[in-house]
Amino acid sequence: MPRRSIAPVTVLRSLLLLCGVLGAGPIVLPAAAQAARARIRSAHVRAAPSPAAPSAAAPSASTPSAAAPVAAAPVAPVRARVHLSDVFRVGSSLVTVPGRAVGVRGFVWPYASGQTVELEATLDHRIIAERVVRVRPWRGGALGTFSASFSARAPGTLRIKCAHAEDAAMGAFVVERGIAVLAERLHPGSEGRLVVLMQRRLRMLHIYLRQTGVLDAGMRLALDAYHRLLGWGEGDTSADARTITALLDGRGRFAVRYPGQGRHAEGDLTHQLLALVQGGRVQAIYPISSGKPSTPTILGSFRIYDRVPGYLPDGMYYSDFFIRGYAIHGYDPAPDYPASHGCMRLAIADAVSVYNWLAIGDWVDTYYR
Repeated sequence: MPRRSIAPVTVLRSLLLLCGVLGAGPIVLPAAAQAARARIRSAHVRAAPSPAAPSAAAPSASTPSAAAPVAAAPVAPVRARVHLSDVFRVGSSLVTVPGRAVGVRGFVWPYASGQTVELEATLDHRIIAERVVRVRPWRGGALGTFSASFSARAPGTLRIKCAHAEDAAMGAFVVERGIAVLAERLHPGSEGRLVVLMQRRLRMLHIYLRQTGVLDAGMRLALDAYHRLLGWGEGDTSADARTITALLDGRGRFAVRYPGQGRHAEGDLTHQLLALVQGGRVQAIYPISSGKPSTPTILGSFRIYDRVPGYLPDGMYYSDFFIRGYAIHGYDPAPDYPASHGCMRLAIADAVSVYNWLAIGDWVDTYYR
């Protein structure tokens, strides 16, 4: 019968038990034995299954093996763009004025439902507003969109940050836009981006002026014409906050009365304005001074029959006569109220521009609204 080998652990336990029974105290093993015991214990520990992680090599018949962890799918990169509305570009800058709302419209793709975007507005690095807005589907879910609005109550640099932290459905993005909030303190001789913007807006309404970038005499004439167009009265050349707001809102239109006359001039004596019109489209608007009550401007539709460049002996400058001695011409002064002998007076600075546009045979219409 083959000899059965005895495990070293069994021998070691027997020796320890024997020493304990005989009362000889703990046994001190030689160095080689101690090394052998250490190797045994080490092997035992390596082989013993961990309670938290059962051995995958020999699974129990009664305990199913643990499933291998599944790696999370990578989040698709997201692209985002932010557009600002009701702001104005001057040179390379976006600008606005205090108290005016700035619209924010963002687009993200690909779209994932249930997502939000955090928006933060700062003025000169100080937080003035924070919002959390929901991303909504747009164009059938091909894109996502979000929107909000902010305003600054004081001049400075307004920065709007739109951010989304990565989650399981959408990647992270941060988009920032900056807007210069311009002070509304203007006076004669002022320069800068707000003056440039106002001159541009006046020209968009077809009010005649040269864009000099300076609040000069020409711009004051244009502001006078603009206030007349709004029905605010004559002689107001201020560039205050109310005027700036109206300009940025695009308020003020000259209603053409005779669009079928082609190239012609219309004198609106109610608002003391002259408009040069091509068909139904206004080309330029000027402030005028029409006939005073004792010598009123003639009413009706007439054609230009004579033109005289330069000065006439009575001071008329670059004149277009449309009936008898009635003419459109420059004169000094051309006050902000009806003061002429029946003609439509222009400021000297505006007269050449009108003269160069008109021609013999063009219609001239005069009326009250």
